[in-house]
Amino acid sequence: MMLVLLFAFEACQKTGQTTAEQKKLQIVTTLFPLYDLTKHITDDRAQVTLLLPPGVEAHSFEPKPGDMMKINAADLFIYTGKYMEPWVEQIIKSVDNKKLLVIDTSKGIALQEDSGDDDRDHQQAGSHKSEEGHKHSHGKYDPHIWLDFMNAQKMVDNILEGLIQRDPVNKNFYVKNANACKAKLQELDKRFKDGLSGCKKDIFVHGGHFAFNYMAHRYNLHYISAYEGSPNAEPSPKRIIELKKTIQEHDIHYIYYEELITTRIADIVAKETGAKLLKLNGAHNIGKDDLEQGKTFMDLMEENLKNLKVGLECQ
Repeated sequence: MMLVLLFAFEACQKTGQTTAEQKKLQIVTTLFPLYDLTKHITDDRAQVTLLLPPGVEAHSFEPKPGDMMKINAADLFIYTGKYMEPWVEQIIKSVDNKKLLVIDTSKGIALQEDSGDDDRDHQQAGSHKSEEGHKHSHGKYDPHIWLDFMNAQKMVDNILEGLIQRDPVNKNFYVKNANACKAKLQELDKRFKDGLSGCKKDIFVHGGHFAFNYMAHRYNLHYISAYEGSPNAEPSPKRIIELKKTIQEHDIHYIYYEELITTRIADIVAKETGAKLLKLNGAHNIGKDDLEQGKTFMDLMEENLKNLKVGLECQ
């Protein structure tokens, strides 16, 4: 009899926990920066899910039926924008959940053109030009907006707006946390400005895809990448020769590689120039171990600052 009562008590506890979880806002985010920022704003008031499996490279991700089910069951679906997740528009059309609130965090952010040229076009998000004939799978515009921490603050505002719309009861809680999150991003921006001023070098070479354009612009750096657009587009031999020439002409001692993307190109250039490898994290996604250890977007950016200071020979 005692065992029966014990099992019944445990069953009631589990049922209660499930009900409590169900009462929380159910939020699905696409990329790690969105997941991390949303968790900081919502704290214990929401169940936040990262759609990308840990360790999966963001540009090669294609949603499966199970991902569709997660989105369909959510209260909010938060993504970066049409140029980072081009598959979103089609998925949203097929969602049955009429109460689902979809948040495009690029709203109101000026998008830079996805190329290595200095004369970059700017476009306000939500008013996109034609992508026809463009050679990069990202489309015409660079979607890595979170790597400018001013943009990241606007992304926080866009997330906050959606949270308040969906859960007005907790407005003050969300506003307080969002303001704290933006303050940390402002502090991070200042550390980058201070840390990257007075460096011997103002140029860095990256053996990955064209992801750090916003960061370079923000801190007045020159940036060259092997893969001019998506990492799915293999760099030409000519491009690799250009990287080697840049490293030699500017006496650069380091070449950067990217998380979750093959280091093959960086390895080749490093071997032929004598440059050493350093990691730059675009933070699209995060590895399983780092996720389980609670590593944050801020943590990844602090690591980037440390490695940039080494590569740029900062004081």
